[in-house]
Amino acid sequence: MKHSQLFIDSLIHPKKLAAYRLLPVGKVIQYTFLLITVVTVFSFGRFTAGLSIDTFDMNSLDGITEYIEDIKWLLYPATFIMLFVFTTMLIFVQIALYALAGLFILKVMKRRGEYRHIWRTTTFAMTWAVLLSMLSDYLPINSTIISVFSLLLTVTLLIVAFIKYPKQPIAK
Repeated sequence: MKHSQLFIDSLIHPKKLAAYRLLPVGKVIQYTFLLITVVTVFSFGRFTAGLSIDTFDMNSLDGITEYIEDIKWLLYPATFIMLFVFTTMLIFVQIALYALAGLFILKVMKRRGEYRHIWRTTTFAMTWAVLLSMLSDYLPINSTIISVFSLLLTVTLLIVAFIKYPKQPIAK
């Protein structure tokens, strides 16, 4: 299955997310790292567009300004690597926490599923939240409201996907 199809389905077809719980974990990790790369490149682009010596407010200190100009070639790769590492950490922690919450939701809904299945479903359910967080600075809405909306959207997508999970067998 192509990553583009996974991306489109995670945006448009939330019921298909339940079927993706059976994908190999390698494919899910690849998709996760593609999302992380998109977020990192977008954030790095914003960083480089907003970076200038004036932002450091050191124009009166010629020596420091010259030093920053000299090491700017080193600043960009280090920033990109740090952004990638922190974004990776943040997204994987979010997936783990949403999957943990999804485990409890699954129990309440009396559906069968393991944490690994929920983790995979959560990865695809977070696509909208990741895109909203990327674009949050360009929207005229408070970032707290966007974060709460992203949380509710991800949980809603998980619940929609959990409807397609198999039901728990009735105990006799």
